[in-house]
Amino acid sequence: MSGRDLTDPVDLAGRRAPSRVVFGPHETNLGRRRAVSDRHVAYYAARAAGGAGIVVTETASVTDDDWPYERAPLAADCEPGWAAVVAACRPYGTLVLAGLGHAGGQGATAYSQQPLWAPSRVPDAASRELPAELEEPQIEAVVAGFAAAAAAAARAGVDGVELDAGAYSLLRQFHSGLTNQRGDRYGEDRLAFTREVLAAVRAAIGRDRVLSLRLSCDELAPWAGVTPEQGAEQAAALAADLDLLVVVTAGPYATSAYRPDFHTPPMFNLALARRVRDAVAGRVPVVLQGSVVDPAAARAALDEGAADLVEMTRAQIAEPRLVELIRAGTPERARPCILCNQVCQVRDNRNPIVSCVGEPSSGHETEDPPVAGTDPVTREVLVVGGGPAGLEAARVLALRGHRVEIAEKRDRLGGAARDAAVGPGRDRMALLTDWLAAECRRLGVTIRTGVEVGPGDLDGADQAVVLATGSRPRPPAFAMARDVRQVLVDGVAALPPGEVVVHDPVGGPVGVAVAEWLAAAGRSVALVTPDPVVGTLLSRTGDLAPANTRLQRAGVRRELRALLRAVGTAAGPAAGRHTEAGTAQAGGTALGVATREAPAGVSAGPLPAPSPGTAVLEDVWTGARREIPCDVLIDCGPRLPEESLYLTRPGTPRAGDAVAPRTIHEAVLEGRRRALEVAAGDGRRPSH
Repeated sequence: MSGRDLTDPVDLAGRRAPSRVVFGPHETNLGRRRAVSDRHVAYYAARAAGGAGIVVTETASVTDDDWPYERAPLAADCEPGWAAVVAACRPYGTLVLAGLGHAGGQGATAYSQQPLWAPSRVPDAASRELPAELEEPQIEAVVAGFAAAAAAAARAGVDGVELDAGAYSLLRQFHSGLTNQRGDRYGEDRLAFTREVLAAVRAAIGRDRVLSLRLSCDELAPWAGVTPEQGAEQAAALAADLDLLVVVTAGPYATSAYRPDFHTPPMFNLALARRVRDAVAGRVPVVLQGSVVDPAAARAALDEGAADLVEMTRAQIAEPRLVELIRAGTPERARPCILCNQVCQVRDNRNPIVSCVGEPSSGHETEDPPVAGTDPVTREVLVVGGGPAGLEAARVLALRGHRVEIAEKRDRLGGAARDAAVGPGRDRMALLTDWLAAECRRLGVTIRTGVEVGPGDLDGADQAVVLATGSRPRPPAFAMARDVRQVLVDGVAALPPGEVVVHDPVGGPVGVAVAEWLAAAGRSVALVTPDPVVGTLLSRTGDLAPANTRLQRAGVRRELRALLRAVGTAAGPAAGRHTEAGTAQAGGTALGVATREAPAGVSAGPLPAPSPGTAVLEDVWTGARREIPCDVLIDCGPRLPEESLYLTRPGTPRAGDAVAPRTIHEAVLEGRRRALEVAAGDGRRPSH
């Protein structure tokens, strides 16, 4: 046992990092054009202030033909920004490494309007675009680009550079039989290109700066890709040229495996990192990457000798003060990372700013006011609702010195987020609401559960009010439909026997999670969606393909491109009757459920009465109808705001689902905003 702690310093290339915790490179969309911006500087400085030992900046392209996403940094434009990051982090002793890379055949031509360059003419698995094969002049230009970028970083005063040979990288493409099918020396020795780059970069930065390599040691494509055995061999072959080695997993067929969501267990690279560390035999310190979010597990990895440092990137997006809190002996006060990827994974065409569902100030450090502080006047504040929005509002108000009470009508806190924490991995969602509740208690917030607040309870003389009353089901489109949240609360045992149909007109995570949960409990499940793939919105979190794979393995039948038209009642007093979309209650047509109108060119006519215990589906393209078994129908459509209290007192500050049911991110963000507004004002807005 090594006995090393996360807060112990570590020496690299004659420089000392104040802790063994790394804030790794990741897409942020914080750039101004392709330069490192003041928003980057504030973002990295917050993690340095929180105790990060090493900060690696967002990977910058080393040549201008490489433009993998719209706000991807370009090394030629980054020197002033790198210098500003160094100046901001230096007071805390944090080492700053400039991330450098080239996406090769995994880039994008939409921005550069130049061809993609790769080791061989192999189409990218995601974009399907065929790259051009690098010839000697282009190879020499890329090597020179790495050297020039490293020299610029050194002039900016960085402590070193990190080269990307990970999930999206030209270097890794040369290492792999999947993408390197060359017959020249770069094919005979697949590490030759990387060796040339390392030599050029070392010459540019010297021996007194850190040279780090982020190396994919398992592409998860064993038929031709880099395997763990080969990854360990490659690491050992390159170790002598390095000062730091970050071990990662991913390849062209599994890019989402680099930073997966909560369906992949934390610490998933532990065995791989240990294997690589054994292979390099102490010649270079090894960094463990891969959903490292729990401080105790991270320390255990150091103690067991699996790694010398740990990369806790998402953990520090969720809690910038992570290392500081560990050093103070209060790791339980660190806001947990729930590994949801909802707003921290931003490599998509919407260009969202990096943030965190639990810490919405992440990525917005230059804009958001400080949460903690003492207001000149202490007030009594009633927060109605104990879900994420209400808990965050109460926490922030208490931090600012106000006397706060939460009134929650249910017998437990957490709201919809707590209810949805079911199934493999999704139990992590409860960590955030549990942390919010614990912080409220620590700060002296009075919490009352099982208490329903009425209009007459909102008229205290000096009392401010925040409404976080959550959502309610919309009127069902079908009389037999069960609201998904109520199903989650009641449990599987409360459902009648028979075939279950999960109707998901949204395409988000809820329908997938409920279908998995029910299938795991032994129920026969069909998931109905109007989309051509189940859970289409999961593409944003990297879980789209894995989710469909899990559903298929679980035996869930996926009814694609399907509109739910009618349901036949199987048994009981209503046996033999049927309901059609929008006919169960007035105004009850659910979002995504078609009206009686048929697609163009298709004659719908009156729907025939479905057989008992069936549902009628209609193909969204052809209008063809079919029946599937249906004894239980679960509605995963959008809900409505619970606004009965608000309508009795219009203008009262409200947050989260009480405004419009959305995600946990909006709930926490608006809970915080309303708290700061109440702290600054009178807690009640004018009626409109």
